[in-house]
Amino acid sequence: MSHITSIGAGMFSDMALATPSTPLSASALAALDTAAEFQALFANEINSVGGTKATGTFTRIKNVREFPSMGTPPNIVNVPVYGSKTSQQIQGQADAPSIELTLNYVPAEWAAGSILGDAVGDGNQYVFRFALLNAEPVAYSSETTPADGIGSVANSQYYWVGKIEALQVNPQLTDANTATVTISVQSEFFGAFTE
Repeated sequence: MSHITSIGAGMFSDMALATPSTPLSASALAALDTAAEFQALFANEINSVGGTKATGTFTRIKNVREFPSMGTPPNIVNVPVYGSKTSQQIQGQADAPSIELTLNYVPAEWAAGSILGDAVGDGNQYVFRFALLNAEPVAYSSETTPADGIGSVANSQYYWVGKIEALQVNPQLTDANTATVTISVQSEFFGAFTE
């Protein structure tokens, strides 16, 4: 399928992390740079609770209420110019952003012993995928036959390497309990790719 070509709400957008049986080495992470290499890490979805990590498996971060902006943020510096009424703008080096997801909190998905719960603050780097979707796919996996997975609908996929740094629970008295998941970005963003 191709990239999204029409205006629409990204209500089926998805965030996932690759869950290999052993964390990828720094050299293996540094070698990732093509769509096919990233998509191979997201071939089979497993549940956060009770799932078994293996090559090509991933788990979705579900119940997201709000996604942040995706991509490298601008870093524009205003430089004063002597004798001028306006300053000049130059591009500085952009800092790696941190990503904060707000989600409806389901404690079992983030409990100790679950894949997501154990990833919080463990210091390991994971490959993350954000898929921008305006329609619901057949499945969220990257398949060799695109019609069987995320490629069944128009999509745009972004990948990066990062760490799940923190999970903060926000108890609500009048609404669903929420949580904020903070993900640090350890690489550049790759994409937008499609399948």
